[in-house]
Amino acid sequence: MLTRKIKRATPLVMVVDDDHAVRLLARETLEHSGYAVRDAGSGEEALKTFEESRPDIILLDVVMPGIDGFSVCSAIRRTLTGRDTPVLMMTGLDDLESINCAYEAGATDFITKPINWHILRYRVNYMLRASTALEQLRESREGLAHAQSLAHIGSWEWDLNTGEIHCSEEVYNICCTERARLVNPILDPVHQLDRSFVQSSLQDAIARRAPLSFDYRILLDDAVERTLHAELVTVLDHEGNPVSLTGTIQDITERKHAEEQIRLLAYYDALTGLPNRRFFLQQLEQALVFANRNDRLLAVLFLDLDRFKLVNDTLGHGVGDRLLQDVADRLLRCVRRSDCLARGEDEGPPSLVSRLGGDEFTIMLSDIDHFQDVAKVARRILEAISLPYSLEGQEVFLSTSIGISLYPFDACTASDLIRNADGAMYQAKEQGRNGYQIYDESMNAKALERIILESQLHKALKDEEFTVYYQPQVCARTGEVVGVEALVRWNSRELGIVEPGRFLALAEEIGLVIQIDQWMMLAACRQHRAWLDSGLPPVTLALNISGQHFLKNDLLDTVTSVLEQTGLDPGLLELELTEGVLMAHTEKTVKTLTALKEMGVRLAIDDFGTGFSSLSYLKRFPLDVLKIDRTFINDITTDPDDAAITLATIEMAHTLKLQVIAEGVETTAQLEFLVSHGCDTYQGYLFSRPLPPEAIPPMLTSLSSCSAGA
Repeated sequence: MLTRKIKRATPLVMVVDDDHAVRLLARETLEHSGYAVRDAGSGEEALKTFEESRPDIILLDVVMPGIDGFSVCSAIRRTLTGRDTPVLMMTGLDDLESINCAYEAGATDFITKPINWHILRYRVNYMLRASTALEQLRESREGLAHAQSLAHIGSWEWDLNTGEIHCSEEVYNICCTERARLVNPILDPVHQLDRSFVQSSLQDAIARRAPLSFDYRILLDDAVERTLHAELVTVLDHEGNPVSLTGTIQDITERKHAEEQIRLLAYYDALTGLPNRRFFLQQLEQALVFANRNDRLLAVLFLDLDRFKLVNDTLGHGVGDRLLQDVADRLLRCVRRSDCLARGEDEGPPSLVSRLGGDEFTIMLSDIDHFQDVAKVARRILEAISLPYSLEGQEVFLSTSIGISLYPFDACTASDLIRNADGAMYQAKEQGRNGYQIYDESMNAKALERIILESQLHKALKDEEFTVYYQPQVCARTGEVVGVEALVRWNSRELGIVEPGRFLALAEEIGLVIQIDQWMMLAACRQHRAWLDSGLPPVTLALNISGQHFLKNDLLDTVTSVLEQTGLDPGLLELELTEGVLMAHTEKTVKTLTALKEMGVRLAIDDFGTGFSSLSYLKRFPLDVLKIDRTFINDITTDPDDAAITLATIEMAHTLKLQVIAEGVETTAQLEFLVSHGCDTYQGYLFSRPLPPEAIPPMLTSLSSCSAGA
């Protein structure tokens, strides 16, 4: 608590003497010198007057009836306000014992009677100046102590000759202990793990004779750990020899916690707790310096989860977040330090797993001996990620694609290593996913091609560079065209003809496939409407639909809008969906397909047999058509297994009252097999390649009994 003495414009002097004449002479002398005066004729009156007026200085007679001057002085000194008030004792006694008693009672000074009144005013003036200086010093010390308390700063001084240590009160407050409990207030509370560091720092400050600052930890009685910041200087004598250390300590625990939180936000991913891109880059750059200096290998693995977006959109972002956390835990276990991937921080930088964002992760394997070490980790990661995840009561399966780049073979900078590993990862996806791929130079060209293709794909939608081709679907018995499948084609102004296999998967990956599907559906339905208006017979119009329409839940609205705009009979529109789409979206898909079926739209399973569905799902969905994939048709005349699968598929479909279309028919022998086993319709190069719109009208004839409505 801070205390302040009353500040007066005119100093107040209290004169205490049982001799009335002395009091009058003292008053006259002091008032003439500019002081205010209050007097008291006894010890009892003096104590009362002191309590009421709080004088700046006291002139106190020693010998008085009742309470003598020694007792009055002692009583005043025991009060908070009187502990520093100057007391000038007046006495006619000049023996040494009386003088000793005066000082023991707390007197500031004494003057003997008879008093030289001319000298008195100078004596009082001097004592007041000294008192003011002492008061200012005391206030300064109190203010400093208060400031130190507010800032949690304690000051100390260590005499190197005697070993004595003097500390401010805040030092003990910081250490949460009492003075008597600490032999050495500076070293005793230091955390055991930091003790040698603090001792060597103190010795260093003495040896260097220079200011020093450092942070260290202390351990309180209740095992609570605090962090302190020390500032200290070495005090030298006139010969330059160190005689003492003086310094301060400050409790910076809360600041350290705040700094740690800021560091976590800046360098770590909030969801998984893994290092983020920034921290990974910094650590990779440091590891490259070590690898270069010590002629070591270093690997960067770039991971992207396969089809994570499908899981995230289907099961919700909350489940997706928990899935990412589980993946992070598995990755950390896969690169544990005991696998000889990092020899220890004293020999080399540790391995590191980070999350770049989304479902992308990077791993740095430093100080490796052979590429086989990297391949071993990659295989372990593939195995770990593919194990089932239990989320919200159901099993979820996932895989990952991994790209690998090596220093110094593939790149020499952090950014190039990451970029090359990223390119290798895309190559792994193109190779069928759930695998790893080593970087090679050709991948840069492929990565550049992908960037260009993605840019041009956005422009293609804007500039209407897409067209629709149509491949006839033919009745196997009569040879009549009973339908056409609409297929998108891209004739880029800059790239020329771009094959569907090059851009459709990319369009799905970057989220453009829905816009392409919507454009193609509207264009194809308008074309079919135009054919009908010109007198051509009605045939089925088949359109392949991306599964992303179900993710966005807008397929029903899109179909309804297109049919309203074009006026096309819903019964002439056939939507083809893959098995994967049906299996990934059960409840939502059933509702959407049922609504489309009620509108009259026909529904087909495309590429049947290439997915991973259960055949029981065929009964659940309101389907009309089953399309046998071309991979089974290719070898039906030479491979007994493909022939058996195709025959079983036709029989099963007919049992479920589904029509069967065979894709990719290219030979007469294939067609004869299909006809002999009851296949309803086929399409393929045997009859016609996909054609532009103007080539279709000559092929259309009247529908036979094998029409789309049969």
